[in-house]
Amino acid sequence: MHYGPTAQYADENIRVLSAFLRAGIDVCSTAMTPWVWPTMAQTPAAWIDPITAACEQGGASCFTTGIDPGFANDLFPMTLMGLCGEVRSVRASELLDYTDYEGDYEDEMGIGRPPSFQALLEIPELLIMAWGATVPMIAHAVGIELSDITTTWDKWVTDTPRRTAKGVIVSGHVAAIRFTINGIHDGREVITLEHVNRIGVDAAPDWPTGSGDVYRVDIDGSPSISQETAFRFTDGSGRAPAVAGCLATGMRALNAVPAVNDLGPGWVTALDLPLVPGVGTIR
Repeated sequence: MHYGPTAQYADENIRVLSAFLRAGIDVCSTAMTPWVWPTMAQTPAAWIDPITAACEQGGASCFTTGIDPGFANDLFPMTLMGLCGEVRSVRASELLDYTDYEGDYEDEMGIGRPPSFQALLEIPELLIMAWGATVPMIAHAVGIELSDITTTWDKWVTDTPRRTAKGVIVSGHVAAIRFTINGIHDGREVITLEHVNRIGVDAAPDWPTGSGDVYRVDIDGSPSISQETAFRFTDGSGRAPAVAGCLATGMRALNAVPAVNDLGPGWVTALDLPLVPGVGTIR
């Protein structure tokens, strides 16, 4: 199991994981979101070839579920699409309040920064490479070719100070962001990955919301389907929903270990895995 840093530290991740793979040890990871779909054209060869070679040398497998989290952006929408006779479009959305979240979002997303600040993920090429791998994965799964992948990025500036688990976002700074990554087919958007991350439930009131912090899938099709998935702690600990989502992200990778061990060497994606029911979780 590898719960390492994000693709911002790609060289170190590759060094560490290659050593395990060359030694014949299968890897399940959440770290490198571009590895969710390794054949994505936007991912540099230097991030793919060393792992491919290590898998071949050690006869090992490498699966990345992603920390965005991958399953909400691929497993959920693809499962629901399997219930449809026609899909005109599918949208997978993360709708989260980051007030109690302690992860990195300042430089990456620009939350807490002045509106003039350009966040790393605001750059279209970086956004697609870092977070967009599930878009071409879904396209491949349903047998279509995308003509393009586009992005949008919006910011919302607070007019009052907002307290977070990491400090205070002052008035005049960004307190919510919304972005989309869009797969284009036949001249229209057919696959959309959307994130709305805000500080406070009242931030950016005109943007999409769910029933609290949720991951949402909306399918326009026959039938049309909407599904919201919420992660919560009900043990009285008071831990935030975002933390519950992080736990689910890690457990998706951990529970996949037996299935990954059973597969042959090489890259493993969500399309290669059988149903992962969580063996041993009822106890």
